[in-house]
Amino acid sequence: MNRQAQAAILFLTGAALLHAGLTNLYLRYVKAGLQPLLLASGAILIVTALATVWYEWRNRNPRRTDPIAHDHAPESSDDHEHEHQPAHAHDHEHREPRISWLLILPLLALILVAPPALGSYSAMRTGTALQQPYGYNPLPKAGPLNLTVVDYAGRAVYTHGRSIAGRQINITGFVAVDHTGAPYLVRMALNCCAADAQPVKIGLTGRIPPVLQPDKWLEVTGTYTAQQIKDPVNNGPIPYLKVTSAKPVATPSDPYDESWNQ
Repeated sequence: MNRQAQAAILFLTGAALLHAGLTNLYLRYVKAGLQPLLLASGAILIVTALATVWYEWRNRNPRRTDPIAHDHAPESSDDHEHEHQPAHAHDHEHREPRISWLLILPLLALILVAPPALGSYSAMRTGTALQQPYGYNPLPKAGPLNLTVVDYAGRAVYTHGRSIAGRQINITGFVAVDHTGAPYLVRMALNCCAADAQPVKIGLTGRIPPVLQPDKWLEVTGTYTAQQIKDPVNNGPIPYLKVTSAKPVATPSDPYDESWNQ
Protein backbone atom coordinates (compact mmCIF):
# COMPACT_ATOMS: atom_id res chain seq x y z
CA MET A 1 0.00 0.00 0.00
CA ASN A 2 1.41 3.41 -0.98
CA ARG A 3 1.71 6.44 1.26
CA GLN A 4 -1.47 8.07 -0.04
CA ALA A 5 -3.55 5.00 0.82
CA GLN A 6 -1.91 4.73 4.23
CA ALA A 7 -2.63 8.38 4.98
CA ALA A 8 -6.23 8.05 3.78
CA ILE A 9 -6.90 5.02 5.98
CA LEU A 10 -5.24 6.63 8.98
CA PHE A 11 -7.30 9.78 8.48
CA LEU A 12 -10.58 7.91 8.10
CA THR A 13 -9.82 5.70 11.09
CA GLY A 14 -9.12 8.78 13.19
CA ALA A 15 -12.26 10.50 11.91
CA ALA A 16 -14.32 7.39 12.73
CA LEU A 17 -12.96 7.32 16.28
CA LEU A 18 -13.65 11.03 16.77
CA HIS A 19 -17.15 10.65 15.32
CA ALA A 20 -17.90 7.71 17.63
CA GLY A 21 -16.33 9.40 20.65
CA LEU A 22 -18.20 12.68 20.19
CA THR A 23 -21.56 10.95 19.83
CA ASN A 24 -23.29 8.10 21.65
CA LEU A 25 -22.13 5.71 18.96
CA TYR A 26 -19.08 4.68 20.97
CA LEU A 27 -21.36 3.28 23.67
CA ARG A 28 -22.29 0.50 21.26
CA TYR A 29 -18.67 -0.69 21.33
CA VAL A 30 -16.98 0.22 24.64
CA LYS A 31 -17.84 1.44 28.14
CA ALA A 32 -18.37 5.13 28.80
CA GLY A 33 -15.11 5.54 30.72
CA LEU A 34 -13.07 4.89 27.58
CA GLN A 35 -14.35 7.98 25.74
CA PRO A 36 -11.24 10.14 26.47
CA LEU A 37 -8.97 7.40 25.12
CA LEU A 38 -11.04 7.14 21.95
CA LEU A 39 -10.86 10.88 21.36
CA ALA A 40 -7.12 10.98 22.00
CA SER A 41 -6.53 8.01 19.66
CA GLY A 42 -8.59 9.62 16.90
CA ALA A 43 -6.69 12.91 17.18
CA ILE A 44 -3.32 11.13 17.08
CA LEU A 45 -4.28 9.15 13.97
CA ILE A 46 -5.44 12.28 12.14
CA VAL A 47 -2.21 14.12 13.00
CA THR A 48 -0.22 11.09 11.84
CA ALA A 49 -2.12 11.04 8.54
CA LEU A 50 -1.45 14.74 7.92
CA ALA A 51 2.22 14.27 8.79
CA THR A 52 2.42 11.37 6.34
CA VAL A 53 0.96 13.50 3.54
CA TRP A 54 3.37 16.36 4.31
CA TYR A 55 6.37 14.01 4.40
CA GLU A 56 5.39 12.48 1.06
CA TRP A 57 4.86 15.93 -0.51
CA ARG A 58 8.27 17.11 0.74
CA ASN A 59 10.08 14.09 -0.74
CA ARG A 60 8.37 14.58 -4.09
CA ASN A 61 9.35 18.27 -4.22
CA PRO A 62 13.08 18.28 -3.32
CA ARG A 63 13.75 21.62 -5.09
CA ARG A 64 11.42 23.34 -2.59
CA THR A 65 13.44 22.07 0.33
CA ASP A 66 17.00 22.62 -1.02
CA PRO A 67 17.04 24.47 -4.37
CA ILE A 68 20.75 25.42 -4.28
CA ALA A 69 21.96 21.88 -3.83
CA HIS A 70 19.87 20.63 -6.74
CA ASP A 71 20.77 23.47 -9.09
CA HIS A 72 24.53 22.96 -8.73
CA ALA A 73 24.77 19.25 -8.16
CA PRO A 74 26.97 17.55 -10.85
CA GLU A 75 25.34 15.05 -13.11
CA SER A 76 26.53 11.48 -12.74
CA SER A 77 26.44 8.61 -15.16
CA ASP A 78 23.58 7.14 -13.14
CA ASP A 79 21.56 10.28 -13.81
CA HIS A 80 22.05 9.85 -17.59
CA GLU A 81 21.00 6.23 -17.40
CA HIS A 82 17.96 7.25 -15.38
CA GLU A 83 16.96 9.77 -18.05
CA HIS A 84 16.93 7.14 -20.77
CA GLN A 85 14.66 4.74 -18.86
CA PRO A 86 11.09 4.74 -20.18
CA ALA A 87 8.52 6.51 -18.06
CA HIS A 88 6.23 3.50 -17.89
CA ALA A 89 8.96 1.53 -16.13
CA HIS A 90 8.77 3.87 -13.13
CA ASP A 91 4.97 3.69 -13.09
CA HIS A 92 5.10 -0.08 -13.13
CA GLU A 93 7.69 -0.15 -10.36
CA HIS A 94 5.66 1.95 -7.92
CA ARG A 95 2.14 0.89 -8.85
CA GLU A 96 0.15 -0.57 -5.96
CA PRO A 97 -2.87 -2.87 -6.19
CA ARG A 98 -6.02 -0.76 -6.26
CA ILE A 99 -7.89 -3.38 -4.28
CA SER A 100 -6.13 -2.10 -1.16
CA TRP A 101 -8.48 0.89 -1.23
CA LEU A 102 -11.30 -1.48 -0.30
CA LEU A 103 -9.95 -1.28 3.25
CA ILE A 104 -11.71 2.06 3.45
CA LEU A 105 -15.18 0.48 3.17
CA PRO A 106 -15.34 -0.89 6.74
CA LEU A 107 -14.30 2.53 8.02
CA LEU A 108 -17.08 4.23 6.08
CA ALA A 109 -19.51 1.67 7.49
CA LEU A 110 -18.32 2.51 11.00
CA ILE A 111 -19.02 6.20 10.38
CA LEU A 112 -22.33 5.85 8.52
CA VAL A 113 -23.98 2.79 10.13
CA ALA A 114 -24.69 2.41 13.85
CA PRO A 115 -24.80 -1.28 14.82
CA PRO A 116 -27.58 -2.40 17.17
CA ALA A 117 -26.74 -3.29 20.73
CA LEU A 118 -26.76 -6.94 21.75
CA GLY A 119 -30.28 -8.07 22.55
CA SER A 120 -32.54 -10.97 23.42
CA TYR A 121 -31.05 -13.41 20.90
CA SER A 122 -27.64 -13.22 22.57
CA ALA A 123 -29.12 -13.01 26.07
CA MET A 124 -31.09 -16.23 25.88
CA ARG A 125 -28.14 -18.17 24.47
CA THR A 126 -25.70 -16.99 27.12
CA GLY A 127 -25.79 -17.83 30.80
CA THR A 128 -26.41 -15.12 33.36
CA ALA A 129 -23.28 -13.21 34.36
CA LEU A 130 -24.53 -12.25 37.82
CA GLN A 131 -21.64 -11.96 40.28
CA GLN A 132 -21.61 -11.21 43.98
CA PRO A 133 -20.32 -7.63 44.42
CA TYR A 134 -17.98 -6.44 47.15
CA GLY A 135 -20.72 -4.23 48.55
CA TYR A 136 -23.83 -2.20 47.77
CA ASN A 137 -24.51 1.50 47.67
CA PRO A 138 -26.85 2.78 50.41
CA LEU A 139 -30.51 3.11 49.43
CA PRO A 140 -32.92 5.93 50.31
CA LYS A 141 -34.99 5.13 53.35
CA ALA A 142 -38.30 6.17 51.80
CA GLY A 143 -39.94 6.31 48.41
CA PRO A 144 -39.63 4.04 45.38
CA LEU A 145 -36.26 2.55 44.48
CA ASN A 146 -34.80 3.03 41.01
CA LEU A 147 -32.48 0.06 40.57
CA THR A 148 -30.57 -1.39 37.68
CA VAL A 149 -31.11 -4.99 36.64
CA VAL A 150 -27.68 -5.89 38.03
CA ASP A 151 -28.27 -4.12 41.35
CA TYR A 152 -31.69 -5.71 41.92
CA ALA A 153 -30.50 -9.17 40.91
CA GLY A 154 -27.48 -8.98 43.21
CA ARG A 155 -29.50 -7.80 46.21
CA ALA A 156 -32.23 -10.36 45.57
CA VAL A 157 -29.84 -13.30 45.29
CA TYR A 158 -26.94 -12.53 47.64
CA THR A 159 -28.72 -10.56 50.41
CA HIS A 160 -32.08 -12.34 50.05
CA GLY A 161 -33.77 -9.01 49.51
CA ARG A 162 -33.12 -7.64 53.00
CA SER A 163 -32.67 -4.05 51.82
CA ILE A 164 -35.42 -4.08 49.18
CA ALA A 165 -38.22 -6.24 50.59
CA GLY A 166 -41.51 -4.39 50.82
CA ARG A 167 -40.28 -1.45 48.73
CA GLN A 168 -41.63 -0.29 45.39
CA ILE A 169 -38.92 -0.94 42.77
CA ASN A 170 -38.51 0.53 39.29
CA ILE A 171 -36.23 -1.28 36.83
CA THR A 172 -35.57 -0.67 33.14
CA GLY A 173 -34.38 -3.33 30.72
CA PHE A 174 -35.24 -5.10 27.49
CA VAL A 175 -37.56 -8.06 27.14
CA ALA A 176 -36.37 -11.57 26.39
CA VAL A 177 -38.50 -14.69 26.12
CA ASP A 178 -37.24 -18.27 26.44
CA HIS A 179 -38.44 -21.32 24.47
CA THR A 180 -41.28 -21.90 26.95
CA GLY A 181 -42.57 -18.34 26.58
CA ALA A 182 -41.37 -17.24 30.04
CA PRO A 183 -40.51 -13.50 30.04
CA TYR A 184 -37.36 -11.92 31.42
CA LEU A 185 -36.12 -8.40 31.94
CA VAL A 186 -32.49 -8.26 30.81
CA ARG A 187 -29.56 -5.90 30.70
CA MET A 188 -26.25 -6.76 29.08
CA ALA A 189 -23.46 -6.23 31.61
CA LEU A 190 -20.34 -4.65 30.16
CA ASN A 191 -16.84 -5.19 31.49
CA CYS A 192 -14.76 -3.41 28.85
CA CYS A 193 -16.35 -3.57 25.41
CA ALA A 194 -19.35 -5.07 23.63
CA ALA A 195 -17.34 -8.17 22.74
CA ASP A 196 -17.37 -9.29 26.40
CA ALA A 197 -20.95 -8.24 27.21
CA GLN A 198 -22.97 -10.85 29.11
CA PRO A 199 -26.60 -10.84 30.24
CA VAL A 200 -28.02 -10.44 33.72
CA LYS A 201 -31.62 -11.64 33.82
CA ILE A 202 -34.63 -11.08 36.03
CA GLY A 203 -37.67 -13.33 35.74
CA LEU A 204 -41.03 -11.58 35.65
CA THR A 205 -44.12 -12.70 37.53
CA GLY A 206 -47.33 -11.00 38.64
CA ARG A 207 -49.18 -8.55 36.38
CA ILE A 208 -47.19 -9.17 33.23
CA PRO A 209 -48.36 -7.32 30.07
CA PRO A 210 -50.32 -9.70 27.82
CA VAL A 211 -48.13 -8.98 24.79
CA LEU A 212 -44.37 -8.82 25.17
CA GLN A 213 -42.13 -8.26 22.17
CA PRO A 214 -38.49 -9.36 22.51
CA ASP A 215 -35.90 -6.55 22.50
CA LYS A 216 -38.46 -3.89 23.42
CA TRP A 217 -37.48 -1.81 26.43
CA LEU A 218 -39.76 -1.66 29.48
CA GLU A 219 -39.80 0.25 32.72
CA VAL A 220 -41.17 -2.28 35.18
CA THR A 221 -42.56 -1.43 38.60
CA GLY A 222 -42.85 -4.20 41.16
CA THR A 223 -41.75 -5.68 44.46
CA TYR A 224 -39.19 -8.19 45.61
CA THR A 225 -40.08 -11.86 45.66
CA ALA A 226 -37.95 -14.73 46.93
CA GLN A 227 -38.68 -16.82 43.84
CA GLN A 228 -35.56 -17.90 41.93
CA ILE A 229 -34.62 -20.34 39.19
CA LYS A 230 -31.39 -21.64 37.71
CA ASP A 231 -30.31 -20.45 34.28
CA PRO A 232 -30.46 -23.52 31.99
CA VAL A 233 -27.37 -22.32 30.11
CA ASN A 234 -24.87 -22.07 32.99
CA ASN A 235 -26.92 -22.94 36.10
CA GLY A 236 -26.53 -19.39 37.43
CA PRO A 237 -29.18 -17.81 39.69
CA ILE A 238 -32.04 -15.78 38.16
CA PRO A 239 -34.19 -13.88 40.68
CA TYR A 240 -37.77 -12.80 40.05
CA LEU A 241 -39.62 -9.53 40.36
CA LYS A 242 -43.34 -9.39 41.12
CA VAL A 243 -44.66 -6.94 38.55
CA THR A 244 -47.39 -4.46 39.42
CA SER A 245 -47.15 -2.34 36.25
CA ALA A 246 -45.02 -1.96 33.14
CA LYS A 247 -44.73 0.61 30.39
CA PRO A 248 -42.65 0.77 27.20
CA VAL A 249 -39.75 3.22 27.09
CA ALA A 250 -37.28 4.33 24.45
CA THR A 251 -33.96 2.55 24.09
CA PRO A 252 -31.49 4.34 26.39
CA SER A 253 -28.47 6.09 24.92
CA ASP A 254 -26.25 3.62 26.79
CA PRO A 255 -27.89 0.21 26.42
CA TYR A 256 -25.27 -1.63 28.49
CA ASP A 257 -24.99 -1.89 32.27
CA GLU A 258 -21.51 -1.19 33.67
CA SER A 259 -22.40 -1.39 37.36
CA TRP A 260 -21.58 -5.07 37.81
CA ASN A 261 -17.79 -4.54 37.95
CA GLN A 262 -17.69 -1.26 39.84
